[in-house]
Amino acid sequence: MIRMQFIDLAAQQDALRDRIDAAIAGVLDHGRYIMGPEVAQLEDELGAFSGAAHVVTCASGTDALVMALMALGVGAGDAVFVPSFTFASTAESVALLGATPVFVDVDESSFNVDAGHLARAVADPPDGLRPVGVIPVDLFGQPADYAAIGEVADRAGLWVLADAAQSFGASQAGRGVGTLAAVTTTSFFPAKPLGCYGDGGAILAESEEHAALLRSIRVHGSGSHKYDNERIGINGRLDTIQAAILRVKLSVFADELTARQRVADRYAAGLADVVSTPQLGDGCTSAWAQYTLRLDDRDGVAAALQADGVPTAVYYPRPLHQQTAYRDFPSAVGGLPVSERLAGEVLSLPMHPYLSESDQDVVVAAVRRAVGA
Repeated sequence: MIRMQFIDLAAQQDALRDRIDAAIAGVLDHGRYIMGPEVAQLEDELGAFSGAAHVVTCASGTDALVMALMALGVGAGDAVFVPSFTFASTAESVALLGATPVFVDVDESSFNVDAGHLARAVADPPDGLRPVGVIPVDLFGQPADYAAIGEVADRAGLWVLADAAQSFGASQAGRGVGTLAAVTTTSFFPAKPLGCYGDGGAILAESEEHAALLRSIRVHGSGSHKYDNERIGINGRLDTIQAAILRVKLSVFADELTARQRVADRYAAGLADVVSTPQLGDGCTSAWAQYTLRLDDRDGVAAALQADGVPTAVYYPRPLHQQTAYRDFPSAVGGLPVSERLAGEVLSLPMHPYLSESDQDVVVAAVRRAVGA
């Protein structure tokens, strides 16, 4: 029986361990565990990598969303359009601030917000709510269609907040994630394409004014004096040790993205003739946070792969509008049939930049056997 990792963080650590140990030791030596110099250095490097004008790191991807929404002034009575086919943190962040997430459907080829359904939702918002914005999620690593979504938002006077928790490192029409919307959030959860060894996140912003507001929110709404807080904020700081680790990982991130694309290309070459494989939009690259198939007999294929020693995962088996905490929030007109269908079809295969060709051949052969090809 083979022993394959779905996401092999140990292989990456083996390649970088000496540099990571040295980076952590540097933090231990200077002792500035909160907001040490590595934090500002990481923010500069993330900006240089992505092309974003301003970067504000924080304690998690969820904190990034909450901080960004706080800076936008979101609150009670506001409606924010979010996809249902995604992880809970997007809708959760809206609800935490007293606003209402309104669920919209996704496109079945990209898994991202369907701009046409968003337009219909914006034209017919829930009674008693004031539409203010939309949070597209770049699911599985591919950017949403920000041109089409932006047109819908502009016509309705809505802001767009990009949830790029899975897509940092990707691009669209030659522009890097972090520059596709006025404000972008991302996550450095360990399993993300660029991940630390704990929780971490960042907000990427176009304007200095917005970035300054986020820096204040990050530290309890701080002002020019430590004990004169100018606004309500949170404790959202990124630990210095995590920043130091991320700096090492960022130094090899471009090469890892290239390796992820190689893995995706080999999967497509081996599987596209027998199953529905991921499709990239025109001018898009993906960070390939996940490589996700659509299958008529998803559970049967998953069981067959497990028997062959191939790990898989389902992201996400239940759309948000069907989950206990969110089922009383409104869904857009027409329902969410694509989200519901995808939840029963998607299956993600092992994906990481250190996946060997021989292991990938085993995965491909196992999938083909499972579907009778």
